[in-house]
Amino acid sequence: MTEAANILPANDENLSAAATRLKSGGLVAFPTETVYGLGADARDDRAVARIFEAKNRPSFNPLIVHVLDLPSAAQYGEMDARAQQLAAAFWPGPLSFVVPRRADSGLSLLVSAGLDTVALRAPAHPLARNLLTCFGGPIAAPSANTAGEVSPTLASHVAQSLGTNVDLILDGGACAVGLESTVIDLCGDRPALLRHGAVTLEQLQDVLGVVDDATRPADGQAPRSPGQIARHYAPSIPVRLNASDAVAGEVLLGFGSGVPEGVQNLSPSGDLTEAAANLFAALRALDSPEHRAIAVMPIPETGLGRAINDRLRRAAEAHNG
Repeated sequence: MTEAANILPANDENLSAAATRLKSGGLVAFPTETVYGLGADARDDRAVARIFEAKNRPSFNPLIVHVLDLPSAAQYGEMDARAQQLAAAFWPGPLSFVVPRRADSGLSLLVSAGLDTVALRAPAHPLARNLLTCFGGPIAAPSANTAGEVSPTLASHVAQSLGTNVDLILDGGACAVGLESTVIDLCGDRPALLRHGAVTLEQLQDVLGVVDDATRPADGQAPRSPGQIARHYAPSIPVRLNASDAVAGEVLLGFGSGVPEGVQNLSPSGDLTEAAANLFAALRALDSPEHRAIAVMPIPETGLGRAINDRLRRAAEAHNG
């Protein structure tokens, strides 16, 4: 099997094959509205362990478990009034909840990475929802790439990163959001934002009131959710932020108007939603040995711009120190 031979078009036959593969302990990559996920049966220790092995992912980094809806989520985690409010506002969609794991959840303890919590999300992508329905259970699914690399927004990105470490890749085209889900911790008295994403801090505060920003763990503290490791989302070459132009050997990644002709631009109109959807694909396209580094023009630190800048800062930090 070549690296691309395990990419299958999204149709009923291949969807059924993917569900069967999951039921037998296999790994299936599939699109969500955020990025492509590397899925396994969240109740199967051996299958979940394969995720960590395939990604070369640290075992202390927890996984998000994908479910269809709030009643499904309530089988695995304690969904309090705040979770119900957020689910009503944003599910299905790009928001994950970290909640206390139910003692009778039946989930593999590996998805929680030694914590007594679980991260749960109901994706909005039709193919992801169809797969959940066909499979009939919870699917653990981090981004479908080698740990620390740029996340995949196309099926071809998955094949380039994981090759035959994934049994089957369902091709659902480009991911609309292009950034991993927002993660909010609902275990404490006050909700805490653990990872920036398409659901913004302002939107969360509109529903819940005060939300603490805990996106940067204290030194020595284990990650409470995916996406909290500093060295993350990294191309193979360095990333320089807040650049006005490229210096010798660099390639420029632009944003907004006034970008030089011929430069790859995340959004010529300065639309943050468009920029988020294009970010990972653009980083992959510019990640080449012929360039010394990627210089990225400034992105506004507001709304979805916080999530974009979070990914860019972690990409830059991967080559510092």
